[in-house]
Amino acid sequence: MGFYEKNILPKILNAVMKAPDLTDIRVQLVPEATGRILEVGIGSGLNLPFYEGDVKITGLDPSVELQVYAREVADSCGLDVEFISQSSEEIPCDNNSFDTVVMTWTLCSIPDPMRALEEIRRVLKPSGQLIFAEHGLSPEGNVAKWQSRINPLWKVIGGGCHLNRRMDRLINDSGFKFEVLAEGYIPGPKFATYNYRGIARPA
Repeated sequence: MGFYEKNILPKILNAVMKAPDLTDIRVQLVPEATGRILEVGIGSGLNLPFYEGDVKITGLDPSVELQVYAREVADSCGLDVEFISQSSEEIPCDNNSFDTVVMTWTLCSIPDPMRALEEIRRVLKPSGQLIFAEHGLSPEGNVAKWQSRINPLWKVIGGGCHLNRRMDRLINDSGFKFEVLAEGYIPGPKFATYNYRGIARPA
């Protein structure tokens, strides 16, 4: 890991992901999580203040640097979070372990998203739910072309983030069915702000 990825990128991500429009989506989705929860890509812990009720949270993220922020947030919220420093392509948890998996703006940067979703489905109970919010491919042709053009550079500066993944298709093709699915732009440049969000369950 280079100097940029270790020392600069975590600070950028922590700041950018605090945008009010992203927080509004967190406020809508995260309280729907119940029971034993796995948060895939817990990052700097920005979802933690919005969990409600008697929940038990496990946070998975390969970035130790971002987890420093997340641990501070967990302490300030009075939450006992189990942190795992691990990629989501190999989740070190038993089958059918979790009632809810939460994943917000994470799937874009996972090298093998289908493998990660297969792992999520494996550790999720058959009656469980996947709560997600992801940015990805725009349905507008001109915007989609720009996303593909920008993507090679964007991956470098964004820590592996892809602009042009069809998040609905990835989730559906990995064995989930949508209970709720909303799509659309949020404020900001169109190439980076087409969002997919909702709740899916194992098919």
